[in-house]
Amino acid sequence: MIELSHIEKRFGDAVILKDISLTFPEGSVTALVGPSGGGKSTLLRCINLLEQPTAGAVRIGNDVATFSPDKKAAWSSVQKLRSQTGMVFQNFQLFPHRTAIENVMEGLLVVQKWPREKAKARAMELLEKVGMEHKADAWPANLSGGQQQRVAIARALAPSPKVLLCDEPTSALDPELSAEVIDVLGTLAREGTTMVMATHDLRLASQVANLVVFLEAGQVVETGEAAQVFRNPAQERTKRFVSSINAAQTL
Repeated sequence: MIELSHIEKRFGDAVILKDISLTFPEGSVTALVGPSGGGKSTLLRCINLLEQPTAGAVRIGNDVATFSPDKKAAWSSVQKLRSQTGMVFQNFQLFPHRTAIENVMEGLLVVQKWPREKAKARAMELLEKVGMEHKADAWPANLSGGQQQRVAIARALAPSPKVLLCDEPTSALDPELSAEVIDVLGTLAREGTTMVMATHDLRLASQVANLVVFLEAGQVVETGEAAQVFRNPAQERTKRFVSSINAAQTL
């Protein structure tokens, strides 16, 4: 389980996240949706502390890190939380000088200190899971965007994190390639992988997520089950956003 308590994030005088408290149950898939600049990606990055909150607390399982404007969280607490998350970035962020399988192995070798053969076996297992075993020895430059993102998902899953965080995982892809990634994430969701994803892609959110959080101006406007929020949102602001995105994605 992930629990965020009274999270605030400031950059100078700008308040990006305002008193956000949310719980993400184990095995759930939550989509963070809302207009650009609403705080989705910042909130996602606060979960694994790529961005450290100005105030509040982040809990994953039994581990918690607490933040305040005048005191940083203990580095050991930060590391414990980060070790339980895997991150999938919008622009893949694969190492260009590593093959697909080497990208998946890298964290296991360098951070986890696994033996090479054990890391290679784990990497191949994950490439098979995302349908990329036939491209194990390919360089990122020779892969399509959808293929690169599937390798990135395999890399994020390599250390068996408790939660997979996805920051706009399909926004850099055309509709056909994004369908490949949606299929992979859908499979992971059916297997019970806990996921939190920031996305503008309501097709991804509606097909994969079971919970939705709508954010605007750094605040939670509405939360609920995906079917309820997308089909019959309670808040007028959510209704306008969902209808506008649906219209744009059907053009």
